[in-house]
Amino acid sequence: MVIAAVIAVCVVLAVLAFLVPRLSRHPERGTQRTLGAGARAGGKAPGPLGRLFSKPFHTSSRAVSRSGSAGRRTRGRLPF
Repeated sequence: MVIAAVIAVCVVLAVLAFLVPRLSRHPERGTQRTLGAGARAGGKAPGPLGRLFSKPFHTSSRAVSRSGSAGRRTRGRLPF
């Protein structure tokens, strides 16, 4: 369920970044902030469990960042 939500957010951000690059920064930062809070909360678990619980949030955060930048990069390469 969480994986499907992250994929949906990535797709929406990529499309938004392609259509309106400047306006896509705010939703991307909001998503990054939410995922960062989850990573911080997961990281408070003791020992190796903290790294294990925070890893999905770090991975999702990286995916969101990549999809937004890919949409803006693609838009920048258009000839018009």
